[in-house]
Amino acid sequence: MYIGSKPADKVLTASDITDGVVSTAKIADNAVTADKTSYKDVPFRNILINGDMSQAQRGTSGTLQNGTGGYLCVDRWKEYEGGSESFVFTVSQDTDVPTGQGFIKSLKFDCTTADASLASDGALSFRQAVEGFNLQHLKKGTSSAESLTLSFWVKSVKTGTYTIALVDVDNTRSISKSYTVDSGSTWEQKEITFAGDTTGAFGNDNGNSLQVEFYLGAGSNYTSGTLATSWGSNVAANQRVGQVNLADSTSNDFWITGVQLEVGTSASDFEFLPVDVNLERCQRYYQKSYSYATALGTNTTVGIVTTGGSAGGFTTGYLTGNIKFEKIMRAAPTLTFYEKGGDSGVCSRLKAGVSRTDNQPIATESISDNNASIYSTGTADAGSIDVHFEATAEL
Repeated sequence: MYIGSKPADKVLTASDITDGVVSTAKIADNAVTADKTSYKDVPFRNILINGDMSQAQRGTSGTLQNGTGGYLCVDRWKEYEGGSESFVFTVSQDTDVPTGQGFIKSLKFDCTTADASLASDGALSFRQAVEGFNLQHLKKGTSSAESLTLSFWVKSVKTGTYTIALVDVDNTRSISKSYTVDSGSTWEQKEITFAGDTTGAFGNDNGNSLQVEFYLGAGSNYTSGTLATSWGSNVAANQRVGQVNLADSTSNDFWITGVQLEVGTSASDFEFLPVDVNLERCQRYYQKSYSYATALGTNTTVGIVTTGGSAGGFTTGYLTGNIKFEKIMRAAPTLTFYEKGGDSGVCSRLKAGVSRTDNQPIATESISDNNASIYSTGTADAGSIDVHFEATAEL
């Protein structure tokens, strides 16, 4: 009831609504949509695998020096040394992590032999390669190409400028950005956004389409230009401009963890996956018959594959068998065999309950993405093949 005229309606603003005025019960379920929430939990939003550095099937330590780059330690991360440099690094899975963030492992680079002046073609880096099948949602090469944000935690004794590149392998294009380690020996979180690229689509296949490259040192061949902060054709001189040399002192250590690459212009919280899911994703690219924590070449029967035989029972001749991989791999893998005693390139011939003869020949008849047919032509009397294996289908 009004005395006089009715007051004009008032539009409520945020300041007019105090806690408790609008309760959860008063909001209809269908009135709250995903677009109205501040956090969108998109499963598998991290394009990279093993960004928390928790999986290390090959082992927890390796040596990086001239001619020994490769997958030395944690799964999916490849270390690289270019040129003819004298530096040496121990690369390891480490327990030094940022406090209170949920991480338990990091990737560590420890300089054990210094090289204060890198040659013009010198390079020190690590990277992860991503297959094209996992990149189609980026819509690269179209007007709707998505921006990408890379986030990670880093700690380094050596402060200064570090560089990162996204490399489009399919179209020979790249973009680089830099970040600064501000305080020595202190964990810092970094976030870098890369614009979408409207030129050149990623191949829709299992090939190496995108490389995320972290640089730790570079010679003048890679630093003499202007940092390429926009997508364009690869120019080596523009990829690592301003990069510090982590190899210039044996006091230099570098740690990284929580690496996440996702669609969008801002970073979300790191996506922690269950251990079995994380391991299975790694096994698409690498797996072994040995137990997870057992090194290649260990003298053990634990995990060994016993397979095959001959049509007539025990024989001193031809034995055949089959190895079934734990998970379907990215492609037919490269296989390395180990006999029970640990020697590589050979197998054991087993006469169950009677004898085992090590150091016997082994070869493959065929390899697919989920199994391999093998045979042994040794002369030891046996009924089956006993063998460990390592299978790699890395990019």
